[in-house]
Amino acid sequence: MTAVDDSASGTRGGTGPALAGLPVPPRLARLLVLFAVFVCAACGLVYELALVALGSYLLGDTIVQASVVLSVMVFAMGAGSLLSKRLTGRPAFWFAVIEGSLSVVGGLSVLVLYSAFAWFSLYQPVMVLLALVIGALIGAEIPLLMTLIQRIRRQEAADAAADMFAADYVGGLLGGLAFPFALLPLFGLLKGTLLVGALNAVVGVLVVLWLFRGSLTPRARVLPAVGLVLVLAVLAASFALSGRFEMNARQALYRDPIIHAQRSDYQEIVVTQKLSGSDTRLFLNGDLQFSSLDEYRYHESLVHPAMNGPHGDVLVLGGGDGLAVRELVGYSDVDTVTLVDLDPAVTRLARTMPEIRTLNEGALADERVRVVNADAFTWLRENRRRFDVILADMPDPDDAGTAKLYSAEFYTLARRALARDGRMTVQSGSPYFAPEAFWSVRAGLRSAGWRTSGYHVDVPSFGDWGFFLAVPEGRGEPAVALPEEHPPLRFLDSATLEAAQTFPKDRRPTDSEPSTLLKPRILDYERGAWEGY
Repeated sequence: MTAVDDSASGTRGGTGPALAGLPVPPRLARLLVLFAVFVCAACGLVYELALVALGSYLLGDTIVQASVVLSVMVFAMGAGSLLSKRLTGRPAFWFAVIEGSLSVVGGLSVLVLYSAFAWFSLYQPVMVLLALVIGALIGAEIPLLMTLIQRIRRQEAADAAADMFAADYVGGLLGGLAFPFALLPLFGLLKGTLLVGALNAVVGVLVVLWLFRGSLTPRARVLPAVGLVLVLAVLAASFALSGRFEMNARQALYRDPIIHAQRSDYQEIVVTQKLSGSDTRLFLNGDLQFSSLDEYRYHESLVHPAMNGPHGDVLVLGGGDGLAVRELVGYSDVDTVTLVDLDPAVTRLARTMPEIRTLNEGALADERVRVVNADAFTWLRENRRRFDVILADMPDPDDAGTAKLYSAEFYTLARRALARDGRMTVQSGSPYFAPEAFWSVRAGLRSAGWRTSGYHVDVPSFGDWGFFLAVPEGRGEPAVALPEEHPPLRFLDSATLEAAQTFPKDRRPTDSEPSTLLKPRILDYERGAWEGY
């Protein structure tokens, strides 16, 4: 197989003689190779996004996961491009081998990485290894494809590179858009990557084997063909068993039997329950939201100190499980409760799942309650109402998306939504396990013009857990106390609240900085601190 020099035609752009033995005209052959470039680029980007998405699901820190995956992959792509120079003597054969390998590794990447997380606690090293291998295989594609293009019909390097990268970048666009808008909603992360692996194998291997079969030895045709069959068999078997695998892997992450599991547009929702039925737990992206054994301790502490004052109109930010709303509707003089929670799947579960509906006592069906499924930050920016009480019952800020809900800017928006004599309570994490994070909430509130009083109670499922009661500046520090009239409580009383305002030496205030939109602080419970970006 010899390349034809441009001078054979005397014209620019490659109108010289074509490679003999092609089953189609050279122009169509080039289009088919560029189509393979387009599809392989789309598949490669899906593999990258799948690793980032799984990391954000399991570990929560989207920025770090994206940075590690993308930087490792880009490095590996450069290394793969260099190594592929040794393979350009037999570009068709080696391209088929590389695409088959990429299909297996990329298609199985989510399954392998989930297994490493669920059973072996080896997520980070396996993730880096997968990013290196996938990146190296992706990087080896372009030099080989460039060689194949040139062997179909010789053209100047600039023109060939322009065609190749145009197809590559447009394919990346398709993969980037298909991932969130088609693959995830229709198939989910695991099945979606398996299907993409199969598409990668079919297009990458078959196009080359068919187009360049005349230049391959019989053995060089048979080996990739057999490999393709094996690759598709492995991916098909994995697809068929993916439901059982996901159920077993997910159960390995939780102590009690799973009675409900789903992936919504925003997060993974899991409900577990002891066989005895004595403990029902809700997890979002693997983080415990409540245990039925002691959730009342948390929700009574969150809600009732803020009700010591006017409380006709109440705003709940987060709290889609309806447990905070349960405490609110016990007040006969509450006129309206507006619940703003991002995920409609959570509020739907709170309305319809018997185990959770029993816990919240059907509070979301109360005629005074209005549920809004929206991002709390965006909703506050557009809101023009004023509320007597605001309860910020947000998930912990373990990624950039939730960190904005603990930012000084968020607290500024909340202050605009508060009535003149209103009060706000913010769940603030653990002053014992994460003291820097806890006191950073106070710093953020104060920088946004709030006066605060902190308190903490014991919630056995969480440990020592803290809150800040806040009022706008100019009103003095808010008194943490129960209202004179309140519904029956199982845990909270005046003596408990008085003791809750005392912080021992190991939980005293720190010099934590506030979190802001431009400098978000991400909660790292292993260090008990904010991780800044």
